Amino acid sequence: MHFTINGQSYQAEPDIRTSLLDLCREHLGLTGSKKGCDHGQCGACTMLVNGRRINSCLSLAVMHQDDEIVTIEGLGTPDDLHPLQAAFVRHDGYQCGYCTPGQICSAVGMMDEVKKGWPSHVTDDLDAPRFDDGEISERMSGNLCRCAAYPNIVDAIREVAEANGTVDVALRHSNTKAEAEA
Repeated sequence: MHFTINGQSYQAEPDIRTSLLDLCREHLGLTGSKKGCDHGQCGACTMLVNGRRINSCLSLAVMHQDDEIVTIEGLGTPDDLHPLQAAFVRHDGYQCGYCTPGQICSAVGMMDEVKKGWPSHVTDDLDAPRFDDGEISERMSGNLCRCAAYPNIVDAIREVAEANGTVDVALRHSNTKAEAEA
């Protein structure tokens, strides 16, 4: 089977019951994504598949042949950190670090959802999702941190969102809707 992970091509023949997480960790040596609960409840295994965040422990590897898969290793390197990786370091958005790869991959996917105008469960106005701390917390609620570094995680995400225009995009969606109603 052929897999494209972090822009590289891989050939592997895992058992058809192998999860995407186990394919990466056990067959391909990509151990950045963590196995936390192995039940899709903690988010430590979050990866991006075709740009969308998923719990890789719940997804069979055979379902993702020819998909574009990105793990934490594909976001940045120690010499060239992804902006979210650098923000997590600046804001101490980790303590033990176990959940951090999943948190960062989830945040990347979450910011893309906001840029597309997708609402969350706490979005008051479904046509104009905002991007405040409550919204960030809700959108990241599938990623648990046993060390309780949540305020620092939110701070790191907010910093990057403000720097890359995610906040502005959410505000534009709000303003466009308000103008249409006027």
